Amino acid sequence: MDASHGTPFSTLIRTASQEQHTEAENSGFMSDMLGGRLGVAAYALYTEQLWFVYGALEDSVDRLSEDPVAGPFLRPELLRVPELERDLTHLRGPGWRDGAVPLPATAAYAARVTEVGRSWPGGYVAHHYTRYLGDLSGGQIIRGTAEKTWGFERKGDGVRFYVFEEIANPAAFKREYRALLDALPADDLEKQRVVDECRRAFALNTALFRELGARFATGRSATGAGGPLSA
Repeated sequence: MDASHGTPFSTLIRTASQEQHTEAENSGFMSDMLGGRLGVAAYALYTEQLWFVYGALEDSVDRLSEDPVAGPFLRPELLRVPELERDLTHLRGPGWRDGAVPLPATAAYAARVTEVGRSWPGGYVAHHYTRYLGDLSGGQIIRGTAEKTWGFERKGDGVRFYVFEEIANPAAFKREYRALLDALPADDLEKQRVVDECRRAFALNTALFRELGARFATGRSATGAGGPLSA
């Protein structure tokens, strides 16, 4: 990558990770969930796994808030853990934490997020970018599917993870976020490392989808009759 030719870094990072992004979007699990071929148990387990990943992301917020590289990205209106916990209470009841266990792919994903959050702000930005901008974009498709397929109230409990109530204009917010990427205080070598970590983030996400897909490879249905919420 040569960032000296005037191409914005936000464009470079998006195009460089496009293949991994497409692979994640087109995973069997996500295709089946968006196609209404999985029950609510699959959605609940996916939501639970996101709680571990976002817990790792947001555990680093206080530590990195003053960091010149990661700090500008840490906007309170993005925080998702409280919304995930509200959704999980709705999906699995008030005792959901007692049975929450990360899948092996989730544990690996969260561990990498924790590692870069402690030792490499640029790498943390790569994970922050792949998750939160995805939530503001493709995540809205998941929300709409969940509302239609399983009858959740529009933008209500069960899908609040995808609702950014404090972001009035998501398109403008994403433009501001990309401007922060373009202004990232890093040389070309470091930016290439960030791009590589972005690819790794998508690979970790794809591994999670693959594991979830294997878990729900049989007994799929649009009604959720394939198993209990705690599957």
